[in-house]
Amino acid sequence: MSHQHDHHQETDQDARIANPAIERCDLAIEGMSCASCAVRIEKRLSRQPGVATAGVNFATKVATVRYDPSVIDPSRLATAVEDLGYTAVVHSSPGKVGRPAPPHGHAGHDHASMRAPSGPSAGDAADHSAHMHAGEGEARRVLVRTIVGAALALPVLVIAMSHGRVAAFNVSWINWLQLSLTAPVVFWCGWQFFRSAWRGLVHFSANMDTLVAMGTGAAFFYSFAATVWPEFFAHASGGSTHAGSAATTVPVYYEAAAVIVVLILLGKYFEARATGRTTAAIKRLVGLQAKTARIVRGGFEQDVPVESVAVGDTVLVRPGEKIPVDGRVESGRSAVDESMLTGESIPVEKAADDSVFGATMNSTGSLRLVATKVGADTALQQIVRLVQEAQGSKAPIARLVDRISGIFVPVVIVTALATFAVWWLVWTGDERLSMALIAGVSVLIIACPCALGLATPTAVMVGTGRGAEQGILIKGGEALETAHKLTAIVLDKTGTITEGRPSVAEVAPATGFDDAELVRVAASAERHSEHPLAAAIVREAAARGVSLSEPERFEAIVGHGVEAVVDGRAVLVGNAAMLEQRGIKVTLGGRAEELAGQGRTPMFVAVDGREAGIVAVADTVRPESKGAIAAMHGMGLRVVMLTGDNRRVAEAVASSVAVDQVFAEVLPKDKAEHVRSLQSEGHVVAMVGDGINDAPALTQADVGMAIGTGTDVAMESADITLMRGDLRAVAGAIRLSRATMRTIRQNLFWAFIYNTIGIPIAAGVLYPVTGWLLSPIIASGAMAFSSVSVVLNSLRLRHARLE
Repeated sequence: MSHQHDHHQETDQDARIANPAIERCDLAIEGMSCASCAVRIEKRLSRQPGVATAGVNFATKVATVRYDPSVIDPSRLATAVEDLGYTAVVHSSPGKVGRPAPPHGHAGHDHASMRAPSGPSAGDAADHSAHMHAGEGEARRVLVRTIVGAALALPVLVIAMSHGRVAAFNVSWINWLQLSLTAPVVFWCGWQFFRSAWRGLVHFSANMDTLVAMGTGAAFFYSFAATVWPEFFAHASGGSTHAGSAATTVPVYYEAAAVIVVLILLGKYFEARATGRTTAAIKRLVGLQAKTARIVRGGFEQDVPVESVAVGDTVLVRPGEKIPVDGRVESGRSAVDESMLTGESIPVEKAADDSVFGATMNSTGSLRLVATKVGADTALQQIVRLVQEAQGSKAPIARLVDRISGIFVPVVIVTALATFAVWWLVWTGDERLSMALIAGVSVLIIACPCALGLATPTAVMVGTGRGAEQGILIKGGEALETAHKLTAIVLDKTGTITEGRPSVAEVAPATGFDDAELVRVAASAERHSEHPLAAAIVREAAARGVSLSEPERFEAIVGHGVEAVVDGRAVLVGNAAMLEQRGIKVTLGGRAEELAGQGRTPMFVAVDGREAGIVAVADTVRPESKGAIAAMHGMGLRVVMLTGDNRRVAEAVASSVAVDQVFAEVLPKDKAEHVRSLQSEGHVVAMVGDGINDAPALTQADVGMAIGTGTDVAMESADITLMRGDLRAVAGAIRLSRATMRTIRQNLFWAFIYNTIGIPIAAGVLYPVTGWLLSPIIASGAMAFSSVSVVLNSLRLRHARLE
């Protein structure tokens, strides 16, 4: 990660480097009621021996812990959580920490991958599915308690609103009726609040449930005492105790206790329903997986559960069927809809040797595949895992909220007690006990910090889910937050701005050589090179029907070219500087400059110390690159191109797409230095690349973006993976980041403003001027509304425009 990243937020990669044995596990936490609970659990887990990092997401109710298994195991981590009074369930561990193998990586596997496959429903996906169902079950239980509570609280509220004016309610036993109706609401429907508050008290801590339990408990037990000993409370409140009237003149607040519990439960239900919708992206991804596969074993076709497919199996896919696993096309041609991976709706043509991915839709033809990745290794399951990890991560801004939440509840309790005391001491009227009680309870109820705790994680969850639907995989809240501050974009040329599949545009042999011999010698020398330009020469030789020789010796000269021995002759293929360093006279320099001016890359070939000619290779600019770079300019970004290609070619490409600055002939080891230089100028920099030589620059940048069609190493080094291989996704990722941060700020603003304004009003500061004192019932309704409104605001990101 970048040098500007918060050192307190250790990444998976950092943890792995510090200790290669570090593993990760997720704990589903039950019993959390607000952000302060999450902070307490996070602190407890972080202090356990062997724990590298720990984070708790209040919205998902999941703790993510990276730990050394030789020091501590998940069961002890769960015990540490349970010691605080919560319940922790260990999800199956994903194993050693590290970024998952990228979806578009190479198809090769080691022998470990040949073991019995774990099905798509195993591991993280199964855990997530189980957690979703558990959340839905909890929402149903809350709804049942809410309905029962509302049915019992409604007559209590009607009685309270009559204020003794209805003759039918003006009887001595009316308070006992209210007691009998309210007790089940408080102690059955609202039992969770009291249980959680008691656990917190035992562990010398406080949370949202502490506020609710204190508020409703104060109202209920005061009313209970006034019902049992009406004479004492009638005297204290200045009321009458003559026969038949004591019950009606002693103030009770059963309706406050009952309605507060019902409203808070209703708020929790809506909050749970709304929060569940923030994981809709993962639900859709999990649901995309095919359930069965048609394979060929022992010469016979058979349909088997997709979990039974092993690496190396032959899989048949008919038109209109989902491709069950990742694989390589053995035979057949078809168009495949890969929109679930890339967000691109146009089907991709597939033929022999092309890669296909599980859960994509085969459209027109039949395909015969060899399975290369199954179960948890497939692109779909790795995307699910990436999105899960991103949704469970914290943006740096969340740490501010955590610090506030950690001290918020104790401060509120002190404020409520002070409010009660001030009203008791200052108010001289007969109703001072009632006034003090109402004000104190209102402060406790309205100050619930749920909205603060939900403000950041819900926005991150929806934002990363929205990105995944559009082929933008964001690996954490930190990258999502940093991306909105970007001021400069550094683009690699080959495979990023250009197609990345160059072809030979011209062959210019020197005296004594012909085209065919020049191509044969160059292709033979380059046949084992992974460089795109080398691949272009080899393809040209194949197209010409030229047979190649096996090089006796091959060496890549970084940043210059290759050196090989072909048929006993020493061959050099590279730039003019390489030949000049070897003392070889270059006579075709003028022609090379002409070719470079046309945007073509001239590669000099020398045989036995003599110039043999030039093979010019052209890598065409992607059709969308110019428009994508214009969009970046429209966002106020400075666009820089970095390339190892020669300056003339680089400038020709740069001119065609209108980048602001170009650095050419940059060696791989120097790319990171150019990024560092921009950072030293005060820029927040994103690096976009697709090759192994981009990895150091991707790591150095504040945000590394890997084109998804690139190499494993590039994607592993990046913070954001653009599955479409399309530069337009860069602007989309930044728009998503800006929209998410805008939503988080809106959420935090309303949460802070709500408490800043609500607490003084609840305390009664306006009473001397307006004669109005906030009812605890209104306070509970406002508190519930604040939490739900924050989640609903975050859900608007599901429709954010990224283009």
